[in-house]
Amino acid sequence: MYDTIIIGSGPAGLSAAIYGERAKLKALTLEKQPMSGGQILNTYEVDNYPGLPGLGGFDLGMKLRGHAEELGAQIVTETVVSTELTGKIKKIVTDKNTYEAKTVIIATGAGHRKLGVPGEEEFCGMGVSYCATCDGAFFRGKDTVVVGGGDVALEDALFLARGCRKVYLVHRRDAFRGAKTLQEKVFAAENIKVIWDTEVTAIIGSGKVETVSLYNKKTKETTELAVSGVFVAVGIVPHTELFEGQVAMDGAGYMKAGEDCGTQTAGVFAAGDVRTKQLRQVVTAAADGANAIVSVERYLYQS
Repeated sequence: MYDTIIIGSGPAGLSAAIYGERAKLKALTLEKQPMSGGQILNTYEVDNYPGLPGLGGFDLGMKLRGHAEELGAQIVTETVVSTELTGKIKKIVTDKNTYEAKTVIIATGAGHRKLGVPGEEEFCGMGVSYCATCDGAFFRGKDTVVVGGGDVALEDALFLARGCRKVYLVHRRDAFRGAKTLQEKVFAAENIKVIWDTEVTAIIGSGKVETVSLYNKKTKETTELAVSGVFVAVGIVPHTELFEGQVAMDGAGYMKAGEDCGTQTAGVFAAGDVRTKQLRQVVTAAADGANAIVSVERYLYQS
C-alpha cells in the first residue's frame, strides 16, 4: 500500500517524486517510457527555465530524474492499462503489476495534436514529423515546412533553419502566439519564410512527402509547395483518456483542477499539462508537482 502513486515522469511527475521523498511519503512513480522528461525530451533547448538558460531538454529531463533518484524515489518502467480511482483505496493496473495507494497524482502530460488532413497518417515517418529535434537531421540541405504559430512552431523553425535550405512557416492566422523573443529570431532568419493566413489541406507524395497543398483563407487561393518534410506543431492533446468517467474534465479533455491540483475525485490530483491552467510550461509543471504533494499530505493527514 503506497501513500501515493505518481503516473508519469515528466517535470510534474518528477517534481512530485522529489517532494514526495522529502515529505517521507511511501511513493511510487510509474513511467511507460524508458526515459523520463515527457515532452521536454523533444525540445532542443529549454531557454526559459529559471537559472538554467540554454539547457537541452534531454539534459534537463535526466537532471530531474537524477535528483529524484538521489533522494530515493522509486521509479519503474510500466504502462498503466486501467485504474480504479473513485474508492478510498485506489487501484492501478499496469502491464506487469497491480498496485494500491491511498492517493494518486496524474501527471501523464500531453501529446501532439494532428492536422487531420489527407496524407498525414500515410506519410508519418516518411516526411511527416511532430519532433524537429528528433528528425530534423534527415532534412539537412532540403526544404521543409513547419505548421503552427506558438512557441513550439517557432522553435522548430529556428532549429530546422540551422540545417535546412529553406523553412516555410505556415500559420493560419496573421500573427504568432509565440514568445516575442522567438518571433524576432524567426523574422531575422534569412532562410525562414512566413506564410500567413494559410492552412495545410493535404500532404502529397509518392512513397515520401513531395508537396503540400495550401489554402489561403483571405484570398481563397489554393497553391502547392514543394517540400521534403512537414513538421506539425499545432498544439497538444492531454493524455487523459484512461481516466474518463473517473475524474471530471473540461470539453478539451483537461482535468478540472486548481492550483492545489485537487480534482473532484477525492484523493486524486492532477499535475502538469493534464490539468486546466493558463500556462503549460516546464516551470508550471514543476510547481504543480510540489503543490500536488502538499495536497496529498493534507488529504492523508486530515482523512
